[in-house]
Amino acid sequence: MKIGFDHNKYLEEQSKYILERVNNFDKLYLEFGGKLLFDLHAKRVLPGFDENAKIKLLQKLKEKVEVIICVYAGDIERNKIRGDFGITYDMDVFRLIDDLRERELEVNSVVITRYDDQPSTSLFITKLERRGIKVYKHRATKGYPTDVDTIVSEEGYGKNPFIETTKPIVVVTAPGPGSGKLATCLSQLYHENKRGNAVGYSKFETFPVWNVPLKHPLNIAYEAATVDLKDVNMIDSFHLEAYGETAVNYNRDIEAFPVLKRIIEKITNKESIYKSPTDMGVNRVGFGITDDEVVREASKQEIIRRYFKTGCEYKKGYVDKETFQRAKLIMEELDLKESDRKVVTAAREHLDKQKQACEKNELLSSVAMELSNEMIFTGKKSNVLDASSAVLINALKAIAGINDNIHLISPTIIEDITKLKKNTLQSKNLGLDCEEMLIALTISATTNPMAQAALDQLPMLKGAQLHSTTILGKGDEQTLRKLGVDVTSDPVFPTENLYYNE
Repeated sequence: MKIGFDHNKYLEEQSKYILERVNNFDKLYLEFGGKLLFDLHAKRVLPGFDENAKIKLLQKLKEKVEVIICVYAGDIERNKIRGDFGITYDMDVFRLIDDLRERELEVNSVVITRYDDQPSTSLFITKLERRGIKVYKHRATKGYPTDVDTIVSEEGYGKNPFIETTKPIVVVTAPGPGSGKLATCLSQLYHENKRGNAVGYSKFETFPVWNVPLKHPLNIAYEAATVDLKDVNMIDSFHLEAYGETAVNYNRDIEAFPVLKRIIEKITNKESIYKSPTDMGVNRVGFGITDDEVVREASKQEIIRRYFKTGCEYKKGYVDKETFQRAKLIMEELDLKESDRKVVTAAREHLDKQKQACEKNELLSSVAMELSNEMIFTGKKSNVLDASSAVLINALKAIAGINDNIHLISPTIIEDITKLKKNTLQSKNLGLDCEEMLIALTISATTNPMAQAALDQLPMLKGAQLHSTTILGKGDEQTLRKLGVDVTSDPVFPTENLYYNE
């Protein structure tokens, strides 16, 4: 893989800049936008970026850091899913707490924002409290977002309970956007100032990259990633006016800045040090870019992936037509086509060959995978394996130098698993999915050295690209992502069934 980003240079620059910002205050509330852990978008558009760079940054500063996690009650209530992991936001909060603790970072508490006694949210609070996690409930702020006098009063932020913190850097993070991180930071600023404490606020938002051109594919990839939020990148007019310097930000931050500045000034009773929304940020990711062309190409590929993802979400009913149309317009803006993703063409050509050879009128599925060395493999559904499992084992055989005609998994093992799925688990999908295939291959490896040789090649799949001509099942998608494979699908259901899909 071509590298376009210097991770170590970024970590050094970023930690230095955050500490400089902290020095202006006794305590800094640092709002973390994007993903704190497993930032797969950043990893894909900035080849060389460590997906856990942010958490490693905090580990460098761990003696000075504690973490508050925010989650919007409405997201819990409607079971909102974190797309890259396929888990609900409440489960993602549990995962985030575990991951932070594992890295010896102190979790202060969880804040439930815009809480209105929703039943599912109340149950979630009970689960947290039973496990010894401190929970704070913030209801909707009276007067928000325009009535500054009410917001900054005992009727506004004053209604929220004060969260006791002890470290100089308080990181405020969340499973996703719209979780109430900013409101939580401002509420804390209000209570801290009432207590006479000199505290500040800053924002750590990786995208859009403020010192990269507005129409750079890297910044357009951010728009593609947030089509459902309708985010639009813009020139920060406040920054241009104050410094005569062009900086990129996005519409929500720019639109909210005048009110946000007034709120901070009313809370602190003095003029804000920030003259623009870009000023509020501490992001230095742009300084880690070492090869602009590599980043441009990676960003274009991410835009295509996001287009396919949005298309599948539209087909499933998760997003509206306007959102999908916006994803198409972003593709057109950069003159990108579906075929610019090589595995798309490979999968569709393989499907056409299947159709020509098939006498029955049935729904077929084909999957293509491209490794980082540009080798491409294909797979199709059979009675034994689903299409994703087939392409996986085909690729592993080829990398290990094993003849394609050799069966790596014992027929007895396959037969036993099939019986279990059919007779005991009452499954209608009897072909082994990716996880089942890998388990069967692992069992076979105890007696078959060639199966072990194939398993040893799994790390070679990291960074591979995969496309399916039908929507992948959740299980296959998650297994492939755990292997480090970037997945897309055509917006076509694998069967006509409404419930019994793969």
